[in-house]
Amino acid sequence: MQTTIDCETVLPESLASDLFEPFEAGIYMLNHSVGRCPKNTAQIIQDHYLTPWQQLGTELWPTWLSHVEEFRRNIAGLLKVDWQDVCPQTNLSSALSKLLPALPRTPGRDVIVYSEQDFPSIGFVLQKAQRDGFKLRCITADHDPLDLQTWQDHLGNDCVCALITHVHSSTSMRVDVAGICALARQSDIVSIVDIAQSAGVVPIDVNDWQADFVLGSAVKWLCGGPGAGFLWANPALVTQCQPVDVGWFSHEDPFEFDIHHFRYADGVLRFWGGTPSVLPYLVAANSIKIIDEIGPEAIHAHNQILNQRIINHLPESVVITPQDTQNRGGTLVLNFAGQQSSVMEKLAQEKIQFDARPTGLRLSPHVYNTTEEIDEVIACLNV
Repeated sequence: MQTTIDCETVLPESLASDLFEPFEAGIYMLNHSVGRCPKNTAQIIQDHYLTPWQQLGTELWPTWLSHVEEFRRNIAGLLKVDWQDVCPQTNLSSALSKLLPALPRTPGRDVIVYSEQDFPSIGFVLQKAQRDGFKLRCITADHDPLDLQTWQDHLGNDCVCALITHVHSSTSMRVDVAGICALARQSDIVSIVDIAQSAGVVPIDVNDWQADFVLGSAVKWLCGGPGAGFLWANPALVTQCQPVDVGWFSHEDPFEFDIHHFRYADGVLRFWGGTPSVLPYLVAANSIKIIDEIGPEAIHAHNQILNQRIINHLPESVVITPQDTQNRGGTLVLNFAGQQSSVMEKLAQEKIQFDARPTGLRLSPHVYNTTEEIDEVIACLNV
């Protein structure tokens, strides 16, 4: 296979020992599922969550909420957006469940376009959205989501919104978000982008996309653990949205305390809801800061170099992930057909952490994975 990637240029291995907890039980290649924990996480929790809880009175909530604001700011820095347009969410499914019923509706526009290759949880939310009068139009797996004509054929004047997955979890295919969003805008279709499998490993500038909404999570490549999701909203559109799932933190003035009068917050915080969690956002704010300081561009290059090192040792027929680095995310999806079971058994024997989907087994190197580890993986794949 031909490639222009220099497979010998990787980030200093000190990044692994200095910043992230090592994985003692083998080689960790599950970063598409849960990223490794930063070394200072326990100290962050003690200093900024437990100690204030033990020592503070009336200043406890302001102290805790300052870390939620830090999370918003760090996400915004990563995505190159204004932090005030970022709203904390529990996860992507929750964010999408809040967003869809809140969208401004026009008679005759009730179709949501999505892909059969989106993460199933997204599909479950879309199915339930039919209760609110939405209709679904699926781009089936036999259509190429990399081809803008595929999207053009499915987007029409009856569409209210399009769900766009930046990087597909089952293939690591990375779609042309900017191109799809441009098609949506031509027909006044709202664009909603899922970056769960790209944030932290693929550099993102939301301004380049001109999307309407972006949903993400810190649990994977951002190494922030579960419970810290987020919703970014285009400020030009968000004031037209009227969420149903609200709480006192969705209020224009959460401390007004008038049970008879609710007014939406001016911006994206109208999607926030009731009393917020704090701990997940504190943990994630720290990890996102580390990821941003290393640099998504550097992490992306490191990831692609290690992935390409594996690809170069395999037959082309085995690699489900797109060959073109511009069209793939951070995960390698491999299918060895009749040898799949023996390959997976060998990986398990050597304590290499991976998982599998119907499309193939998945391996995802992050900034703390080394060339030596990748060579051990390659040895297991050459059965």
